[in-house]
Amino acid sequence: MKRLIYSLLVISTLLFGLSACHKLDVASTTELTSATFPKTEAHYNALMGTIYTSFRSDFATNHFFVTSQTTDESVLPFYNTDWVDGNQYRDLHRHTWTADHPKIDFEWYWLNNLIGNTNQVLYLLKDATDGPVKNTSIAEMRTMRGLFFFYLMDMFGGVPLDTTYGTTELRSRATRTEVFNFIESELRAAIPYLKTTSGAATYGKPTRYLAYALLAKMYLNAQVYTGTAKNNECIAACDSVMSAGGGSLYQLESRSTYLNMFSASNGPTYKEIIYSIPFDPSTSGGYLLHARYDLNRNLGMKYRYSGSTLGTNVDPVVNQTTGNGLVNNRPSGPRCTTDEYYAHFNDPNDIRNNQWLTGLQYWNTGNPIMVRTTNLGYDQFYSGPTPAGTYTYHLNITPLGNGTRFGATSYDLGKDELAWNSGYRNIKFLADPVSTTRNQNNDMPVFRLSDIILMKAEAILRGGTATNGHTALSLVNSLRAVRTTSAPLTSVDLNFLYSERCRELSWECWHRNDMIRFGRFEDAWGLGKNNADTYRRLFPITTGARAVNPNLTQNPGY
Repeated sequence: MKRLIYSLLVISTLLFGLSACHKLDVASTTELTSATFPKTEAHYNALMGTIYTSFRSDFATNHFFVTSQTTDESVLPFYNTDWVDGNQYRDLHRHTWTADHPKIDFEWYWLNNLIGNTNQVLYLLKDATDGPVKNTSIAEMRTMRGLFFFYLMDMFGGVPLDTTYGTTELRSRATRTEVFNFIESELRAAIPYLKTTSGAATYGKPTRYLAYALLAKMYLNAQVYTGTAKNNECIAACDSVMSAGGGSLYQLESRSTYLNMFSASNGPTYKEIIYSIPFDPSTSGGYLLHARYDLNRNLGMKYRYSGSTLGTNVDPVVNQTTGNGLVNNRPSGPRCTTDEYYAHFNDPNDIRNNQWLTGLQYWNTGNPIMVRTTNLGYDQFYSGPTPAGTYTYHLNITPLGNGTRFGATSYDLGKDELAWNSGYRNIKFLADPVSTTRNQNNDMPVFRLSDIILMKAEAILRGGTATNGHTALSLVNSLRAVRTTSAPLTSVDLNFLYSERCRELSWECWHRNDMIRFGRFEDAWGLGKNNADTYRRLFPITTGARAVNPNLTQNPGY
């Protein structure tokens, strides 16, 4: 599938080059005409390929930052002068962003560009020969466009409903409710024509069950988006996914295979995944870089980051041992979690704890990982007689805390080993041991069956009518039965469900959405986040966007 996406990118780039001028009535100088292209399913896939590669391009990078760094899930601090980057990470973390924030601006651009490109594909598809392949292809594009509009609606509120290719009209913002209704109608219209299978043939492409999963997500958040709860509609959409293939199309992974779903070898064999974005380090147009950000800088050899290897050495001292095939490429390693978020991982029998790097670190032999530095390199406040003297220590990853050595209001951890080892690290998307670059082969799930189960449980707790013999308690216990060896729960409430979502869906770009729905977005956390402005549940319409389209009104508060 990953090689296929690369091929589609090459072909679709050519097609978009032919149509980029928007003058589609000129005489044809190519054999690719509406009479000859697209004809086969491969042709349609080639035409649509650019949408998937463009979606992939920023999902795990910019999109991750605006959906995770704005929550207590992840934080990227300063390390003296490293990673200051114009304060953009600090402003996301502390909710002090403005309409000029570069990552928010790029999120707006990326999603609107995806919608514009999808409009172009739909325009090119309309004159294709009628038939099932055309109908399915149009349904897939309408579903993807609905997903892009959903992200815009979720983050920015009401946005222009631009669905026409080639127009130069500068549209005003529709209301958030109007956008919600449009997405719902698009998905409902697409569902009858979408494929109902899973596996390699549909992997990375929208199926009927992606549409239902997205509807469930919309309905669960309907109170936030429209002011009207739609819990029963959420339950019905969840049921449509859970009953797919007679209830066997999607299945929860076992405790022993849970973390494999996020490994560099993940893919269509994992039946819990409803929709995933394929990543491939050998292609251009977007990469998964989580190990670069999340893996501790002294663990490159243990986790074989970017071609790192021990060679024939056994338990080498990091920064001291050399030779014998040793390669020690170091991750950047600036990103960690807050103590508030990690507190949800409070069940010692839960396999999901294993996605975190915490405490003293050991080689696979069980021996301690030792790191060589200097006294001053270990602690920048060292005041002894030999600042350049050799210092070797057992690698210990410590909690972030709510203040730093520079005071409770500082976002700076310092620039020494103590600083770089602060903050528990998430390695759910573990480094790709095959890749010789920082780019990873791990595919990134967007929807999984576990999310559907938890959404249905939440909708029941919020007042929806239970169906199919399920209760919120039975649904949560069905998930925990394959995640922990602890005894089943005897009761469940919304607070517990929120924690369960933190445990289950960390690093999957849903936590901002959850925090807002549960009323937690204004909480205090991490390194000085105490801004409780409720208007920040929406991002601002950026200065760049308003300069291009003066009809865009600003969200309140900005």
